[in-house]
Amino acid sequence: MTITPSGNATHKDEWLFGWDQTPGIVSVWADRTGKVLLWQRLPGQEKVSCQRGSYRPWLFATSLDDLAHLGSGLVEASLDKAFQENLPFSYQILAGPEGRSFCYLLSASNGQALEREILKGAQARLGKELTGLRDLDSDYYRVGPVEQYLMASGKAYFRGLAYSDLHRLQFDLETTSLDPRQGRIFMVAVHDSQGFSAVLEAPTPGDERELILKLCQLVRERDPDVIENHNLFGFDLPFLLERARALRVPLNMSRPEGPSALERYQEPQVYRRGKRMRFNLAGRELVDTLDAVLRHDFSARDMPGHGLKAAARYFGVAAPRRTYIPGSEVYATYRRDPERVRRYALDDVLEVDGLSQRLMGAPFALAVMAPRPYGRLTSAGPAMGILEPMLVRAYFRAGEALPCYPPDDRELGPHAGGATILYSAGVARQVVKADIASMYPSIMRTFQVGPRPDRLGVLLFLVSRLTDLRLGHKEALRSTSPGSPEAYRHLAMHSAMKILINSGYGYMGAGRMALFADRHAADEVTRRGREILGQVATALEDRGMRLLEADTDGIFFAVPGEWGEEQERRLVAEVAATLPPGLKLEYEGRYRAMLSHEVKNYALLTYDGRLISRGVAFHSSRSEPFGVKFLEKAVLYCLTGDIVMLRELYLETVAALLNQKLPSREVATVARLAKTPAEYMKKRRRQRETSYEALLAAGRRDWQVGERVRFYQGAGGLPVLLTEEEEDAPAEEELDQEALEDAFEEPTLAEAIPQSSEKSEATESSLAPWEGPGLNKSALPQYDAGHYLRVLHTSYISRLRKAFKPEDFEQLFRVNGQLGLFDRPVGQIEPEWLN
Repeated sequence: MTITPSGNATHKDEWLFGWDQTPGIVSVWADRTGKVLLWQRLPGQEKVSCQRGSYRPWLFATSLDDLAHLGSGLVEASLDKAFQENLPFSYQILAGPEGRSFCYLLSASNGQALEREILKGAQARLGKELTGLRDLDSDYYRVGPVEQYLMASGKAYFRGLAYSDLHRLQFDLETTSLDPRQGRIFMVAVHDSQGFSAVLEAPTPGDERELILKLCQLVRERDPDVIENHNLFGFDLPFLLERARALRVPLNMSRPEGPSALERYQEPQVYRRGKRMRFNLAGRELVDTLDAVLRHDFSARDMPGHGLKAAARYFGVAAPRRTYIPGSEVYATYRRDPERVRRYALDDVLEVDGLSQRLMGAPFALAVMAPRPYGRLTSAGPAMGILEPMLVRAYFRAGEALPCYPPDDRELGPHAGGATILYSAGVARQVVKADIASMYPSIMRTFQVGPRPDRLGVLLFLVSRLTDLRLGHKEALRSTSPGSPEAYRHLAMHSAMKILINSGYGYMGAGRMALFADRHAADEVTRRGREILGQVATALEDRGMRLLEADTDGIFFAVPGEWGEEQERRLVAEVAATLPPGLKLEYEGRYRAMLSHEVKNYALLTYDGRLISRGVAFHSSRSEPFGVKFLEKAVLYCLTGDIVMLRELYLETVAALLNQKLPSREVATVARLAKTPAEYMKKRRRQRETSYEALLAAGRRDWQVGERVRFYQGAGGLPVLLTEEEEDAPAEEELDQEALEDAFEEPTLAEAIPQSSEKSEATESSLAPWEGPGLNKSALPQYDAGHYLRVLHTSYISRLRKAFKPEDFEQLFRVNGQLGLFDRPVGQIEPEWLN
C-alpha cells in the first residue's frame, strides 16, 4: 500500500508518513544496546530478507543534572555526528519554549549504559533508590527501542505492500484444562493465508513434548510475517510458554536472525481496565484479534459477546456448517470422536483468519503512517498510542523540544463535553437522523483550534491533511469494484485516517496522560460544538419538526407523516446551508419509528423491518440473555404497534421463568474479575460481591484478574457459577422458535399464573416467589424464578414504560391474568405516539 504524497502535499507530509521510503518492511526488532534487525518482503519475492544494523539510542530530558558526574565524557553533538563518531554519551540542546520542557536530546552508543548513568546521578541527587527510569517520568521522556529506531530513521512498515501480501499464520491450542499447571495441550490447529492447514495432536501426555516441537518447526518452515489468534496474549501464548517450561522444551518460533525467546511485557489495556501481558517475537508480528474486536465494540456497543464464536457470527465470517462443541466437553469429545474435534479446531483458526481480514485493514494502514510496530498498533489507543508517536516524531525531526506533561487541570472543574439532550422521551414515527460530519475535527480545522503546547502546529496539520486524504480515498472507493484489492486498500486507508482524525479532540483533552494536551482547547472545541448543534436544533424546531434527541454531533427528529425521503433530504440541506463554512450537516438516515428511552439509549425500526438498538439500557455485558431477547422482541412489537403479540410474549416469558423452562445460561450474567483472591478476601467481611461468592461456592479459590465468569442466582438466593459453560455456542445467542415453543409447554398460561380478583402492579411484593397453583414444583429449581421475574420487570420491561400511558403499561405487564375493572381489550391499546 504505497502512499505517495500528492496534490497540496508539502515537506510536512513527513510528519504524517515519515521520510524514508524503504519498501516492504514487515517486522523490526531492536534492543536498548543499539542493535537493529529489519525484515523486508519485497513484491514478487517469496523469501524475506533481513538487514542487520544499528541505531543510536536516545531519550528526551529536562536537564543534564543527572549526567553531571560524566564530566567531559558527555559531549555536545548532533545525533548524526555522535553516531558517526561513536561517542559514548552525547547531548543536543533543542529549541523550545520558555520555562521547563524536554529540551535536551540525550543519546549514547549503548542505551542501557545511558540509563544506568542517569539512574546513578538521579539516586545521588534525590538521595534514594530508584527502580528505573519510570520513577523519573517528569524528568525524562522515552519510547521503546523499535519506536526509537522508526522515529529517528523516518521508516515505517508495509510501504509498497498490500494486506494480502502479508504471510499470516493462525494457530489455536486445544487443552485438557484452562490451567497449564493442571492440564496439557492435546491438539493444535494451524492455518495460514497461503492455504496451508494442519492439525497436530498429542493423544497421550507423553506426546505433548513432540507436539510443541512440531509446532515450532512448522512455524519456522511456513515462515509467516504475522502470527494471529483470538485471545493469543490472554491464553494461547501464556499456556504454551508454561507447558514448554514444564516439559523443558525450547520454544523457538522466531526468525533465525533474531533472539529465539518470546519477550514478555505488560502494558495497560486500552479498552479494558488493568494491565495485560503481551509478547514480542523477533521477525514476526503477534496479533490478537480480541484487541480488534474490543476496539470495534468500544464504539459500536452492540456486540453480543467478544469470544471467537460470537464475534465470527457478528462479523459474518462463521462457516454455515461450523462445528460447535461446548468448551467443557472438547477433550471428552476428542477421546470418543477425534475427527469432530479436528473439524472444530480448524474452524476456529479459519474464523480467526476471517476476523483478521475483516478487522485488521485499518491497523495495517496505520502502520504505513505511525512509527510503531504493526503488532503494537493493533491494540494501541488512537490518541496516545498512534497520534502522540507521530507528534513526537515530528518534533524529533525538527530538532524541537517536547513540552513537559501538563499540570493537573482539576482546578478547571469538570470538562464540559458534547451536547446530550433528550427533548422527548417515548415513541415517535417517521424519524430522521441528521449528523454534522466529523464535527470536532471540522471545528479544529475551520477555527484553527489546536493545543498551545504544539508550537509547530503538527496536530492541526495532521487533522487537516488526513481529512483531505480521507476524502480522496472515499471518492476513489466509489469508483472501484466492490471486493477488489483496490477497494479494500481505499477502505482501509479511509478507516485508518478516520480513526486518527476523530482522536485529535480526545488527545487534547487527555490531561496529564498526553504531552501536548490542552484542556482549554478541548473545552473550546466542545463549546463551539454545542453552539452549532443548538443552531441545528433551533433551525429544525423553527420549521415545525419534533425534536427527539441530540448527542454530540447528531440529532433525531420526527417529520410530518405525509413526507417522503426527498422532502426530508431537502430539509436537511436547507438547515445545512445555515452552518459556518467548513461544517457539513449530512442526512444520515430515516426510520419508521423510534423508542427514545434516555440520552444515548434508543431503539430504531428501519423501513425494512430491522431493529437497531443503542445504549446500555438495551445492551450491556451484564445483561441476562433471556432479558435481552425479550426486550428486542418487545420493542419490535411496540414500534410496529402489535400490542397483542407484546402481551403474549410477556405472558410466555413469565410462564417459562416460573416453570424453570429456560436453561440456566439464559438467566446468567457475566462479570470480569478485577480483584485477586487475596484482595477480595481482605474486603469480604465489609462487602460481598456476587461474582466472587459464586466462585467460592463452586470451590474456586484461585482466579486471574480479567477472567470472565458467568453466574446466576440459584434457589434460596445463593449465587451459582456456570462452570466452563460454552458461552459462544449458538444456543446462547438465539433461541429458535421450536425451542421457544418447547419452553412454553403445559401447564397452560392460565394454570401457570396465579389468579387474583384484585388489580395488581409490578411491585416488589407482587413479584415475590410463587407458592401458588401454577408453579411446576415437580421440576428441580435451577434458579430463583421470583428473582428473575423481578429482573424482567426492573431491567427490561421498564424500558417500555415511556411508550405507553400509565394505565395501559400497568395492564399489559400485570403478572396475573385477571382483567381489572377498567381494563380494555388488549387489541385496542396503542403506544402513546409523540407525533
